Amino acid sequence: MSDARTTGARKWLGYLGVVVVFAVVCGFLAHWQWSRHEEKMVVVHQLEQRYDAAPVPLDEAVPALDSYDPALEWQPVSMTGTYVADETLLVRNRPLNGQPGFEVLVPFRVTGGDVFVVDRGWVPTGNDQDAPDEVPAPPEGEVTVTARLKPGEPALGSRTGVPGTNQIATVQLSEVQARVSGTIYSASYGLLQSETPAPAEAPVKASAPEIDTGLNLSYFVQWIMFAVGAFAFLFYVFRQERRNRALDEEGADGDEARVREAERARRRAARPLADNDAEDELLDAAGH
Repeated sequence: MSDARTTGARKWLGYLGVVVVFAVVCGFLAHWQWSRHEEKMVVVHQLEQRYDAAPVPLDEAVPALDSYDPALEWQPVSMTGTYVADETLLVRNRPLNGQPGFEVLVPFRVTGGDVFVVDRGWVPTGNDQDAPDEVPAPPEGEVTVTARLKPGEPALGSRTGVPGTNQIATVQLSEVQARVSGTIYSASYGLLQSETPAPAEAPVKASAPEIDTGLNLSYFVQWIMFAVGAFAFLFYVFRQERRNRALDEEGADGDEARVREAERARRRAARPLADNDAEDELLDAAGH
């Protein structure tokens, strides 16, 4: 009995160890999902704070060409100058609502001579070629532009622009600098909000991003439930096994009692009958 109990204890300790490891893994995954949720909430808060804020002058938000404050992402900035339309660039592989297209980057020479890159919006891929059928031209002459600040994008591995065209793979400002004249703001660019005077036709402006914060939160809850459920399942199985063992022991005790009773009956039947017992049996047999 002692050996059986020891073996059983070791088995359940092993099961408990597996459940603990599983729960720890679930805890790490839950923590990661919670961290992602918090990161998205920071972005949501910044969007709410900056997206529709009052514009500030470009040189106030970006005091140096190579400076960028992440806390100012989406902040509208205003500037006055002229578009350099003949140096327009197209960023490839930018779908909108499932339709392939391009984003239109136009250098904007601000008063003073430096160049700020403005993303004027989206145009669809052409019907017969891997290029837009038409790219709406920016306003000519002096223009006042309001754009929302964005950081430059990283390179996409080995992907590059199409040689011999004005198409690039991403808003990598170092590549933009190599393709345009003048010195550009090298750490940030802007998503067009408005331009005065407004043109008759313009690309589709970028809309506010929709950030799903509920998905990571639901995954966080699921991983916590998996961890708790593992302990609950182990407790249920342990309790069921103890209950079944108790029933088996009760059945074994009953079997032993029945065996003892049968043995006593066998012994009584094997004993010689007393005279009175013999006479009673004869009378019973005669029907008296």
